[in-house]
Amino acid sequence: MTAELVRGQNHALDRTRVEIRITAGGPVVAAVTLGDAQGRLAGTEAVAHPGAPRRTGIEVPRQAAAEHRLAVDLGALPDAVHRVSVLLALPTGIGALTTFGAAAPPSVRVTDLDGTGLAGYTLTGLGAESAVVAVELYRRAGAWKVRAVGQGYADGLAALLRDQGLPQAAELAAEIEEAVGRGHARAVPAPAPAAAGRPDGHARPQHPAPDTTTPPAADRAAAAPPAASDGHSAHAPAEHGPSGPAAHGSGPTAPTAEGVTPTTPTTPPAGAPVDYRHPKRRTTPTPATPAPATPTPPVDAPGAPVSPPAPTLPVAGDAAGWSMEERLYNQVWGMFEDLTRSVAAYRSASDFAESRLEQELDTALSDPRNRLGTAAAAARAAARDKHAALVTQARAALDRDLAQLAAESEVVEPALPPAFARWDSPVWQAHRSAQERPMALRLGDLHLPEVRDLRIPMLVRLPLERGLWIDCGPDAYAWRGPDPDRAYARRELGSALTDGPPDEAELRRLSLETAVALAARMLAVHPAGEFAVQVIDPGGTALPALAPLLETGVLPAAPVPGAQGVATVLEGLTRRVDLVQMAVRSRAADALPPDVDTADQLLIVHDFPHGFDDRAVTRLRYLADEGPAVGVHLLMVADRAQAREYGPVLDPLWRSLLRITPVPDAHLADPWVGHAWTYEPPLAPRGSQVVRQALSRVAEARRERRP
Repeated sequence: MTAELVRGQNHALDRTRVEIRITAGGPVVAAVTLGDAQGRLAGTEAVAHPGAPRRTGIEVPRQAAAEHRLAVDLGALPDAVHRVSVLLALPTGIGALTTFGAAAPPSVRVTDLDGTGLAGYTLTGLGAESAVVAVELYRRAGAWKVRAVGQGYADGLAALLRDQGLPQAAELAAEIEEAVGRGHARAVPAPAPAAAGRPDGHARPQHPAPDTTTPPAADRAAAAPPAASDGHSAHAPAEHGPSGPAAHGSGPTAPTAEGVTPTTPTTPPAGAPVDYRHPKRRTTPTPATPAPATPTPPVDAPGAPVSPPAPTLPVAGDAAGWSMEERLYNQVWGMFEDLTRSVAAYRSASDFAESRLEQELDTALSDPRNRLGTAAAAARAAARDKHAALVTQARAALDRDLAQLAAESEVVEPALPPAFARWDSPVWQAHRSAQERPMALRLGDLHLPEVRDLRIPMLVRLPLERGLWIDCGPDAYAWRGPDPDRAYARRELGSALTDGPPDEAELRRLSLETAVALAARMLAVHPAGEFAVQVIDPGGTALPALAPLLETGVLPAAPVPGAQGVATVLEGLTRRVDLVQMAVRSRAADALPPDVDTADQLLIVHDFPHGFDDRAVTRLRYLADEGPAVGVHLLMVADRAQAREYGPVLDPLWRSLLRITPVPDAHLADPWVGHAWTYEPPLAPRGSQVVRQALSRVAEARRERRP
């Protein structure tokens, strides 16, 4: 599984013989430098380039091309070599590119000899640079690692080599250009422009659900969704994803992109806007109606500027997959992945601008003679101007990405099936009993602080491989005065939250409403009779929230209060798990007793640990561990602090559950760069009857199904 890196991130290598595969939007020159522990070069013999393609342990191509494969044997390198830097440079006189910003971002993959991906890095954010250090392999404590660098140089290859301490940088750069020129006749031509106006390097990867979240990549088997702050991912295991959705991709999982023929990135003309979208996002625009015929424009006169292609309109379901549901699932996680990358690039650029400002201010003030007078003021002003320019440039790139993602979201959201759609989607008004099980379920929405208006659906693969825990403990939330998330909760969820900590009773009410909304969604998207709900409510305080389930008849009777009710439900479900496990092992499903309900079960546990003795706690843990494999799923509404009387015995239970919240809370983290994502619960709009209507249709479908 490929580890998708962002600038500055590293990844351990577990082998010494690797290939480095490069894909660019036009011909580039690939070279490798062999540096010491400080990254300095001993001389020209420490550079493998088209004029000298072989060095000990290194072999690079002899010509410029849009695709390269470099061979590296780290075990054969001299002991003095501690850094292996992979360089990319734009050749002069070959192709139309003069800067990396005029084409799709280059992509570098470190792979095994058989092509198995180990690490990948897409060099986004390049502009006027014509040479760049893409990645470096470095030795640390006897082991090798790969780091995403992305350091660009507007003055070209000579400036890059000079920065690595090579005195003969200009001469060697000229020698490389000459060698590339000699091989120009054999050079691989730049790829033909794709039909679409956005790069298509590979088909969009698929994504997993609450357990994985692997970074996006065409060779990644599956992508993983956000991970909980306790170290667990917020989405399901990768085996359910693309190989089985890698982000958008890595994240809740779906079929892989294998078998999809990759298209070549489009190379926009010089001066055209740079497309910062991820090159592996597949987009195959299919306009709903044909554009009106227009006369063929006259051929541009020599030297006349060429008009850039019209922007591509997003299309719902343009990801890889066998069905529309699967394509939409992969597209949603592709959007999640793209937003992760874009914000990571923006934050990295902002951090770089801050550090550069500090360095330049320190340099300007290091000489006591410059601390007073106009020279010091001018130096400080120049440093701050550079900082502002860098931040403005980074924000402009982020805004371009966000505009594209917002446009895609406006197209995708209305096209989502009921299992993926919000409660306010019109699809629920026409929804009837499902004919087959869905591949995933929407657990809520996710967003980042840089863009609160863009919400990505949080999809988790079905069947659930992890139980869910709705945290109703007021001590678990870090409320810090007025906040847009709390304003959203008041407006959308009907919450009475104030600027202070939320009231415990209010949190419990919202927690139960969230549990009922999730149960209703699961019931509505499964075929009639194939999904059932049971409730444990020892204190009998959940009846008002359970009213939609009880009044529609989906929940046959109110839960029995007290310890007896707890024991009865747990005993029945434990028996079901044991019998189904034995039937599966012995392949004797037909031998199950007639009173065993083989439909999937969702157990809602409220007011835990009230009414639970040691035996009941043991059974609950057993159901959490063994139940998902045979169709018994756990949904707990609980305050972890109240369960501490059992000591550490319940810690494995909490760690095995996916924590969600009844109010917006930033407690999920993606596994790629660790963004703190704000989760929003899947509650229906205030005053809406959509949940009750969905449950009424479930009850009606059950009655029609009975003989």
